[in-house]
Amino acid sequence: MRLKALVLNCTLKKSPETSNTEALINETLKFFDKEGVPTEVLRLADYNIAHAMKVDAGEGDDWPKIHRKVLDADILIVATPIWMGEKSSYATKAIERIYAGSSDTNDKGQYIYYNKVAGAIVTGNEDGAKDSAKSILYGLGHMGFTIPPNVDTYWVGQAGPGPSFIEAEGQKNSFTMQHAKIMAYNLIHFARMFKQKPIPSEGTVIDQDKQNVDK
Repeated sequence: MRLKALVLNCTLKKSPETSNTEALINETLKFFDKEGVPTEVLRLADYNIAHAMKVDAGEGDDWPKIHRKVLDADILIVATPIWMGEKSSYATKAIERIYAGSSDTNDKGQYIYYNKVAGAIVTGNEDGAKDSAKSILYGLGHMGFTIPPNVDTYWVGQAGPGPSFIEAEGQKNSFTMQHAKIMAYNLIHFARMFKQKPIPSEGTVIDQDKQNVDK
C-alpha cells in the first residue's frame, strides 16, 4: 500500500537559510521514514505564488505545480512559524490557494480533497501555536481533508526574544517529540484506512449545478 506525504514549509526564509520550522519537520519525518512512507518538503518561499483565489493565476504563478502535488499526496502537512501570534503569510496564502480548488470534484463526484488527511506543525517564540494549528486544521477540514486526532505538534520558546527551536534544542522537548510521533502515526493510519476503504460516494456526491445556483 503506497502512500505519499507532502509537507508545505511556510517559513519566510528562502533556501538555503536555516529554518527552525524545517528542523521540526525533519524530526517528524523520521517516523514517516520508519514506516516507509515517502515524503516531499516544499519551501514555499522558494516559489512564486500569486495572491489569487484560483488554482492557476496565469503566467509566472508556481502554484499549479504545487497544487498537483497536493492532489497526488495522501497526507498533507502545513508547517508554519509563528509571527505576531499567528501562522505565517505563506501559510495563509497556501490555505487560500488550496481553498481555490476545493469546489472541484473527483471521479466519484465528491469534493477533490476527500480521502486525504492533514496535519500541522508550528514553531516559534511566545504564544500562538494552538491558534495557528486551529486555523490550519479547521481550514483544511472545511475543504474536505480528514483531520485525525492529535495531528499537530508544536514548539514555542519563552516570551520575548530568545533562542528558537534549533538553538534551544527543541528536539529534546518530550511533549513536542511525543506529539510529532503521534501525529505521524495517526496520519499514516488514517491514510492507509482510506486507501483500503474510501469514503463512499453515497450522500457525498456534489451537484455542481445546484451549487452554482446557490451561490
